[in-house]
Amino acid sequence: MYGCDGPWWKARKGLPDYSGIKLAHDSAVCSAFRDVHKIEVAHDDRLRFDVPGLVGSGGNSGFQALNLAIQFGSKRVLLIGFDMHVGDGVHWYGRNRWSGANNPEMKHLMRWRDAFTTQALKLHRMGVEVINASPNSALRCFEIASVEDTLVRWGV
Repeated sequence: MYGCDGPWWKARKGLPDYSGIKLAHDSAVCSAFRDVHKIEVAHDDRLRFDVPGLVGSGGNSGFQALNLAIQFGSKRVLLIGFDMHVGDGVHWYGRNRWSGANNPEMKHLMRWRDAFTTQALKLHRMGVEVINASPNSALRCFEIASVEDTLVRWGV
């Protein structure tokens, strides 16, 4: 589980019932919740693979989580909820409303899409298959397919 925003972790009380690996960029989160491990985020929009635990920013936690998944060895990644537009109310699930939450503006969404788009060819060359399961997504640099169709295709 990865979340870059401290307020997100605090609103969820560190996900006490989640027993998997928990990762965050926010040092205060890692201090408050001892089972959340710190990762570093570079201030650029490129995927990083040279130093484990150091990821490119891309301006969003989805980009950073994709970077981490590939560092962990994933060769297939299914993106869910990567709408990248404001048509449905900022996020596919609505506005962030917890204390300290941020909500992106259009300029942020454009940066996010650009970051993914500029790195898509790199992923393809690395043999990483990325499928976007968000049918109304403005992120068009990856194949779009349903969760069900992708899982069948991957034999999962």
